[in-house]
Amino acid sequence: MLARTVRALRTLSAGNRTLLRANDEAELLHEMCRVIVEDGGYRVASVGYAEYDERKSIRLMASFGIDPVDLECLPLTWADSGFGDWAVATAIRTGNPSVGRHLLTEPSYAPIRNYARKAGYAAATALPLRIEGQVIGALSILAADPDAFDEAEMRLLGELADDLAYGISNLRTRVKHREAERTIERMAYYDPLTGLPNRLSLCEQLSTTLEGAKQHFNPLALLVLKMGQLQEINETLGYREGERFLQTTCTRLQPFADQAKMVARVGEDEFAVLLTDAGSEHATQVAQDLLGILREPVELTEFAVDSRASIGIALFPGHGTDADDLLRRATVAAGQARHTASGHALYRGSPDREFARRLSLMGELRHAIARNELLLYCQPKVDLGSQRVCGAEALVRWQHPKHGMLSTGEFIKIAEHAGLITPLTQWVLEAAFRQSYAWVEAGMDLPMSVNLSAHDLRDPRLLDRIKGLFDTWGTAPELIQFELTESALMEEPVGALEILTRLKDLGVELLIDDFGTGYSSLTYLQKLPVDTLKIDQSFVANMLASDDSEIIVRSTIELGHNLGLKIVAEGVETQAVWERLVALGCDTAQGYLISRPIPAGEFPDWERHSCWHAQDPLRKV
Repeated sequence: MLARTVRALRTLSAGNRTLLRANDEAELLHEMCRVIVEDGGYRVASVGYAEYDERKSIRLMASFGIDPVDLECLPLTWADSGFGDWAVATAIRTGNPSVGRHLLTEPSYAPIRNYARKAGYAAATALPLRIEGQVIGALSILAADPDAFDEAEMRLLGELADDLAYGISNLRTRVKHREAERTIERMAYYDPLTGLPNRLSLCEQLSTTLEGAKQHFNPLALLVLKMGQLQEINETLGYREGERFLQTTCTRLQPFADQAKMVARVGEDEFAVLLTDAGSEHATQVAQDLLGILREPVELTEFAVDSRASIGIALFPGHGTDADDLLRRATVAAGQARHTASGHALYRGSPDREFARRLSLMGELRHAIARNELLLYCQPKVDLGSQRVCGAEALVRWQHPKHGMLSTGEFIKIAEHAGLITPLTQWVLEAAFRQSYAWVEAGMDLPMSVNLSAHDLRDPRLLDRIKGLFDTWGTAPELIQFELTESALMEEPVGALEILTRLKDLGVELLIDDFGTGYSSLTYLQKLPVDTLKIDQSFVANMLASDDSEIIVRSTIELGHNLGLKIVAEGVETQAVWERLVALGCDTAQGYLISRPIPAGEFPDWERHSCWHAQDPLRKV
């Protein structure tokens, strides 16, 4: 009896040492079975896990002291019948140790009795392995002496089984932690849609690669690919199709992964390819090869689309020496490449400095709007028949303290990129209503037209703001007009028609600006509640030199008059153009022949002293 207790203590001690050394579950189970036999002196040790299938079978995980093939041939089950009466089945089924089973006398072991006698197995026990309250399997031990596994021995072996279960649980927890760490790493460093490394991963790899390139004086190239169709696909076909588009792009980039240090997704519609030991010529060749593949139509659910890919290239050391600079400059070059015939471009330095300037101007424009530092200018319109001023177009100007008077086109683009179109339009509206009131007080009742953009048409508060300004200043509807470009109307024809109708209900006149550039249909034009068409200046300025331009001008005048609309010609700069417009029956002219834009506060004085004054019977040019 004492010998058996000592044997169990020796086994428990050896088992604890095994627990400390094991690195994975399979290793732990095998080593535990080994020390039970070799260090503990038992004949056989095995571990079986319970399967929750229809047969309630037992899956052999490890064994020692017996050929595993012999065990696997047995129809092991923990069901309450047949082989389910064995110790291992009883321990799993009941969750309690199955103590001191006599292999040579118990009826349930009859099928293996002869085998047990020859092999020297006389007694069996099984101890449940329990993790978080659930029995996952059992540890089985066979001994040579038929009186093995008394109470003292079982108590120690029970501790061993509990320790083994703890070790299994601990190893599984470690596995879960490693999987969680890998998941977190994937989330941090990989794009979930394409499986490619993301921007963070690229920047870290690029920084590491740059260190090697600096040390060995090797060049490298970073290519940024912009897929120009993604936004249109998302808006037109939905985000699921956009994802298919990106996944197809990823698949097409895979062949280049072998020759690249890394292929990554670095933005919503941007991918990057990092090339080591690559100069301008090699990078350009790779860009051409990439475009050859990427420009193949992408098959989506309903139809195929062109990717409109463009590639920008930044080189080390010529274009930058750190990861952020190279990535930023390759992205700038990708934007430039969209306007090239080849579709790819090497980075050029000046656009980068220009980007920094625009970035600075964005913040300054926000302050200029908030502090009322912008200027309202007006450009006169003259009636061709009476040769008198008949109105003016409100224009915003920005006199920058450092850069001087900035072009309207430049800071309007800045406003669009900075999300400042709405506050800018609000500033112009308030300035126009205020100036119109001042004109009326000065005795000048001329309408002023204000431009509205496509973004303004999507502003749900636009109508309320305009109504509020009419109420605030008591302005007559005929003194405020609104101009909307034809292209803006064509972006969202249905929504534009609705907002124009609501504007018209205020009693104001509506003008379509830059007519001829937006490709609106005659049917759509007939539906619009507009009063005037403004012919784009590109046609007017060129009408005497180009038969096509004159045809467009003449056709627009005839079309407008047939629809009951008035016609304004923009860009009138010469007397010859003026006279030709008169001959074609145009109603109104606007351009430098009449006047450049004038500060709105000076407009009444200019009008009184100009040759276009209402009291002058003849125009004097």
